[in-house]
Parts: sequence; C-alpha cells; structure tokens
Amino acid sequence: QRFEKKYLAELSSGSLSKSTQFEYAWCLIRSKYTDDIKKGVMILEDLLPKGSKDEQRDYLFYLAVAHHRLKEYEKALKYVRTLLSKEPKNTQALELEKVIEKKMQKEGLVGMAIVGGMALGVAGIAGLIGLAISKSK
Repeated sequence: QRFEKKYLAELSSGSLSKSTQFEYAWCLIRSKYTDDIKKGVMILEDLLPKGSKDEQRDYLFYLAVAHHRLKEYEKALKYVRTLLSKEPKNTQALELEKVIEKKMQKEGLVGMAIVGGMALGVAGIAGLIGLAISKSK
C-alpha cells in the first residue's frame, strides 16, 4: 500500500520516476490477485524500453516471474531467454528458466492426460451405445 500511495502521488504530480514505477510493479506481481499481476506486467512492459542495461535486466526477470505466476509460460520463457541472451550466466534467470520448463512439462503432460481421458471416455460411450443397439435387435 505504501508503494501504491507513492506511485499515485507521483503520477498525479506528473513526476513519476522509474524507480517508483518499478517498486510498485514489483509489489503488484507478488500479489495473489491476477488483475494486480497483470497491472504490474503493464508497468514493467512500459518501463522496459526506457531502462538502462541493469534496469532492463530486472524488468525482464520480473516480467518472466509475473508471466510464470499467470501461467503464461511461453511469455515467461520469452522474457527469461531474452535476459539469458544478454547474460548467459545469470544464475537466477537460469533457475527460473528451469522452473518454467518443469511447469510446462508437468502441465503439458496433465493436458495430454485430460485429452487422452476424454478420448477414452467418448470411445467408451460409443462402445456402450453400440452394445445397447446390438442387444436391442
């Protein structure tokens, strides 16, 4: 709340600093509310082209974190890999990339299991209908 007040005060005065925007975005992406995270993403995306090399590193990292939290894994990977293309030995980014890839694998397998289960269910129902029709003749 402290960061939001500072952000809104600077915004209304017309002198919104990058550091205030970043602090507020950082708080938003840590929220449990999806809308807050999305608002944080918008602020970080706005800051990205304006930042120094060091600032851009932070913006890219937290954009990856935010998209990971939103379960937008493709976007998260895009941001973390952009960061890694500039800093290939960044350990935090390397770890985040692994976490995102594991989530994608896990959710991909779960997604495939659901699709497979649905296909089996449809096939089973079709089989039962066929059996019922053949018995009624």
